[in-house]
Amino acid sequence: MNRRPDSAHWRVVWLLFFSICINYIDRGLLSVSAPVIAAELALSPAELGLLFSAFFWSYAVFQLGAGWLVDRYSVKWIYTGGYLLWSLATAATGFLHRLGPLLGVRLVLGVGESVSYPACSQILARNFPEDQRGRANALIDVGSKIGPGLSMLVGGLLVAQFGWRALFIWVGFGSLLWLLPWILYVPGGEREPPPGDLAAAPTSAQSGPSFLDVLRRRELWGTSVGLFSLGYVWYFLLSWLPSYLVNARGFSLERMAVLGSLPFWVMAVGSLCGGWGADRWIARGGSPTRVRKTFVIAGLLGCAGLIGPVATVENSSVSILLVAASCFALGLYTSNVWAITQTLAGPKAAGKWTGIQNALGNMGGVVSPAVTGFILSDGGSFAPAFAAAAVVAVVGASSYLTLVGDVSPLRWPGENVRAAEV
Repeated sequence: MNRRPDSAHWRVVWLLFFSICINYIDRGLLSVSAPVIAAELALSPAELGLLFSAFFWSYAVFQLGAGWLVDRYSVKWIYTGGYLLWSLATAATGFLHRLGPLLGVRLVLGVGESVSYPACSQILARNFPEDQRGRANALIDVGSKIGPGLSMLVGGLLVAQFGWRALFIWVGFGSLLWLLPWILYVPGGEREPPPGDLAAAPTSAQSGPSFLDVLRRRELWGTSVGLFSLGYVWYFLLSWLPSYLVNARGFSLERMAVLGSLPFWVMAVGSLCGGWGADRWIARGGSPTRVRKTFVIAGLLGCAGLIGPVATVENSSVSILLVAASCFALGLYTSNVWAITQTLAGPKAAGKWTGIQNALGNMGGVVSPAVTGFILSDGGSFAPAFAAAAVVAVVGASSYLTLVGDVSPLRWPGENVRAAEV
C-alpha cells in the first residue's frame, strides 16, 4: 500500500471500534446474567457451560463463509447484514424461557457476529501500512475489551435493578442505532474503491488465492493455534469470571459488576500499549518479525504465568489483581496478532485467512466454557480451570516460535513476493 491513511480511513476504524464494542457487549450479556438465569431456569453448571459454548459453534463455522464473502463483495453491506442479525438475536433472548430456544438464539448470534473480524482484517490489510497497522488493530481490539467491561459493569448493575430480560431487550434494540452512521457515512460499492472508500468490494482481479492455497501454509496453522489459546483463555474469563466471583469468592452482583470489570479495562490499556509500542518500534527500524513476535510471545507467556494461581490465592483482592495483570499481558498479544495475519496474508487473502484462523481459533471458545462447566460439575473448584488456561497459553506461545517464520507478505499464485513454502 502506497498511500497513507487519511481521516476517512480512521473514521471507519472508529466505527469498527464501536461495532466491536457492541459485539462483545452482546455476547457477554449471558455471562453477566448467568447466576440469575441459572437460578431462574434451574440450569446445572454443565448446561450453563453448554449455553456459553453454543455461540461459538456457529461463530466458528460461519467464519469460513464470512471470510470468502468479504474478499469478494462489499464489506459495507456484508457487515450491515451480520450486525442486524446479531442485534435482533440479542433482543430476542430476553423473550425466551427454556434452554432449547436459548441455545438456538445463541447460534443465530454466532452467525451474525462471524462477519466482524474477517471484515476488519480485509479493511485494514487493504488500507493500512505495516507501521500503522498495530495502532489500527489495537483500537479495534480495545472495543473487544471495553465491551465486556461495560457488559459486566453496567450490565451487572442493570440486572440487579431491572432483571436480565430487560437488559437483553434494551441492548439488542438500542444497538441498532450504530447502523445509521455506518450506512450514511461509509461508502461502499462493487468496484475498486477510490481513496477513503474502505468498505467497497475488491475487483475480480483481487479475488486472490483459494482456501486450499491458504490452508497449505504452515503460518496459518501457527497463527490459528495462537488464536485458539487466546480464545480458550479469553472466553473462559468472559464466560466464567462473573460466576467465579459470585460463587467462589462470595461477591454480590454489584461488587462483581465493579471489580469483575477491572481486568477488561486493564486489558484495553495493554492492547493500546502493545499496538502503539510495536508500531513505534517498527517505525524506528525494528524488524516486523522481531517486533510482532516479541509482543505476541511475551504476552501469552506473561498471561500464563499470572493466570495459573488465580484460584489458589486466599485473598480475593490479590486474585482480582492477578486476573487483571494476566489480561494486561494478553492485551500485548491481541493488539499484534491480527497485524501479523494481515501482513502475511495481504489484501488478497486477508478475509479468507482471517476466516479460517478465527474459525479454528474460536474453537477455544467452544472448548473452554464447556470444559470448565464439566470441571465444576466434577469437583466444584476453579483451580484446575485456571491452570488449564495457563497451559493452553504456553502452547499458543510455542506455535509462534515453531510454525510462524518471517512476518512479511507471503507469495500467492501469480505473485512475485517472498515465499516460504511449507
